[in-house]
Amino acid sequence: MTLEEIHGQEPVPESSDRMQGAGKALHELLVAAQRRGGLTAGVYESAKLMNVDPDKVAFCVLAAAEEDEGDIALQIHFTLIQAFCCDNDIDIVRLHDIPKLADIVGPNEESGEPRDLHCILITNPNEDAWKDPALEKLNLFCEESRNVNDWVPTITLPE
Repeated sequence: MTLEEIHGQEPVPESSDRMQGAGKALHELLVAAQRRGGLTAGVYESAKLMNVDPDKVAFCVLAAAEEDEGDIALQIHFTLIQAFCCDNDIDIVRLHDIPKLADIVGPNEESGEPRDLHCILITNPNEDAWKDPALEKLNLFCEESRNVNDWVPTITLPE
């Protein structure tokens, strides 16, 4: 049972400006993290990184397409990652548009193969070294969402 089920919560109606701002900020954050090499993609790669050094993780994105909703193993991974992020004060959001995410993140740089984009971590090698306005906007968005008991808000990427 998830936290949302326990509280019987319906998705919080979002103002379109707030949602668009969060989507744009996420797009900017992903591009910036990709440029500086601070992006970890893949459920298993993300779990390994969080296990070794959770303090490096600045933000987490969980992405699933409609066909992934029936994948029990993936949903279990998501639940465990969400719990870990909550325990370690890592802000987390969900996406439902993997093709848009793939356009932003692109293929694996080493092999050129498509990446597992179900979980993406934005890492911060040194807390004081990297301050990103997009990350700050997303942190505020997540904090506001938690204030209305939306612990893992869903974001829509801009067109």
